[in-house]
Amino acid sequence: MNDLPQTPLLDTVKTPDDLRKLKTGQLRQLSDELREEMISAVGTTGGHLGSGLGVVELTVAIHYIFNTPEDRLIWDVGHQCYPHKILTGRRDRIRTLRQGGGLSGFTKRAESEYDPFGAAHSSTSISAALGFAIANKLNDRPGKAIAVIGDGAMSAGMAYEAMNNAEQAGNRLVVILNDNDMSIAPPVGGLSAYLARVVSSSEYLGLRSLASKVARRLSRRVHQSLGRAEEYTRGMVAGGTLFEELGFYYVGPIDGHNLDHLIPVLENVRDAKEGPVLVHVVTQKGKGYAPAENAADKYHGVQKFDVITGAQHKGPPGPAKYQDVFGETLSKLAETDDRICAITAAMPGGTGVDKFARAHPDRSFDVGIAEQHAVTFAAGLAAQGMRPFCAIYSTFLQRAYDQVVHDVAIQNLPVRFAIDRAGLVGADGATHAGSFDVTYLATLPNFVVMAAADEAELAHMTYTAAEYDDGPIAVRYPRGGGTGVGVPEVLEKLEIGKGRMVREGKKVAILSLGTRLAEALKAADALESKGLSTSVADLRFAKPLDEALIRKLLTTHEVAVTVEEGAVGGLGAHVLTLASDEGLIDAGLKLRTMRLPDRFQDQDKPEKQYDEARLNAEHIVETVLGALRWNETSKQSGASA
Repeated sequence: MNDLPQTPLLDTVKTPDDLRKLKTGQLRQLSDELREEMISAVGTTGGHLGSGLGVVELTVAIHYIFNTPEDRLIWDVGHQCYPHKILTGRRDRIRTLRQGGGLSGFTKRAESEYDPFGAAHSSTSISAALGFAIANKLNDRPGKAIAVIGDGAMSAGMAYEAMNNAEQAGNRLVVILNDNDMSIAPPVGGLSAYLARVVSSSEYLGLRSLASKVARRLSRRVHQSLGRAEEYTRGMVAGGTLFEELGFYYVGPIDGHNLDHLIPVLENVRDAKEGPVLVHVVTQKGKGYAPAENAADKYHGVQKFDVITGAQHKGPPGPAKYQDVFGETLSKLAETDDRICAITAAMPGGTGVDKFARAHPDRSFDVGIAEQHAVTFAAGLAAQGMRPFCAIYSTFLQRAYDQVVHDVAIQNLPVRFAIDRAGLVGADGATHAGSFDVTYLATLPNFVVMAAADEAELAHMTYTAAEYDDGPIAVRYPRGGGTGVGVPEVLEKLEIGKGRMVREGKKVAILSLGTRLAEALKAADALESKGLSTSVADLRFAKPLDEALIRKLLTTHEVAVTVEEGAVGGLGAHVLTLASDEGLIDAGLKLRTMRLPDRFQDQDKPEKQYDEARLNAEHIVETVLGALRWNETSKQSGASA
């Protein structure tokens, strides 16, 4: 266990009100202690590390200058909010991060008044902050809204859509661009810090406003020329032309770790009469912790680790991860098919596309946090004869649903969707759970939707998707390691819409989709021990259904149960529709559906989440026995048939 750091100054700060009582000269020490506390906490729990370390000083400065929570602070994505949580009354629970019943790893409205808007996906902060700012304006409230958005999140169009409307908020809106990849500005120093203080000062803003009013009294041409001269002069020095075009007053870039730079600039921004304002802050991921500074990618999200050495605690080697099976399989297929290409939206490692990229760099595309673009880009590739695989997390693909419908399904284009993180995801909680993909894809005409039960099935389905040119096709697979079955050398091209019988029985039929198959087989063993002969089918396809197999199972068994790791509206709903259309329910069939509950499940260990969702073997058995009104008397009277 990591020893707790000594934090005498931080110990006096319970809320931002306490922070604002400190002298500015104490903020350096507070930031250092806050950084040590965060490192210690994440070393205990695991979680996002590098991004939070990069905003320690910025977090301190914002809470010190602005009147939170009346001034609304909105973190984009929210994975960098651990220092914010420590400073806002949650330090006593910080070592419950991402644990069952503990603090969320992201911002969450139900958790604190200092989290005015929940976020775990990217690029929502400016839109939300604009909503808060306009509400204050309409109600004549003085509070400001501060959005902190990373440069990576600026790759999503939603951020620019919000900025395009931001002028209506006036000076109630402040956007802080956290540039932690040096992707926009060169390294900054004293000159840029001095310029930032000057151009954010009330004197400069007042002079600028007066000059603008005078210029408007001149001819239109002179006014426009003066405006352009100022804009492009400042743009060349500070890189703010784009943001000025969108209606923001640009300040920066400034060193996000230098409190002597941050404090005066934020004071000026707070008191500015002009607005809205964008403050460009340059930070370093992993700042202040050498292992994270030297390997930002490996320390973005971490397991529990030793604070002194930085070594992450890893369990014993397990089965291959599904994402790796997909990436390796696709790479091999691409060796003999130069039409195959892979697209991901800022998640190459998480989807396995990194493996494909190393083998086939010219056919691998990371488009940034831009899922809508990724899908339509893939559609264009498909329309031109390529075989694109669009590899996106289930929960992130939701952002591109209109493109899936309009650009892919309606045109019946053969885009292949590799849907990672399908199902429950443990510590990341509700925002990252892939609960809805079967529901939102299997309703679409022309779509084929597959779900892999194990690593071998995922490899077969990846090959099947590569060879399928008749329209869009998707394969879903979960987070983490597989079942250990391994990947066969020779892959099988599956017949579209055909499931497989895994176990033959007579009385009970379990119809499984995806990786709950192992639990279905355990349930079958338990039912057999009670004398209930049980069939188990791996349907493989949520669409098209294997109607012949389903019809056979429903008409030859007394009770049938569908099992899936997805929301209502998925496999169970489609099987129920088939049974209803064919009058099978009227014939006395006992048909039950098992799926994720109709609510958002908080973070916890995966096994506890499955238990809470009632999707384990014991719950399948309970469902079957309930449908049969089973008891030990039933068994003794021969009801087992």
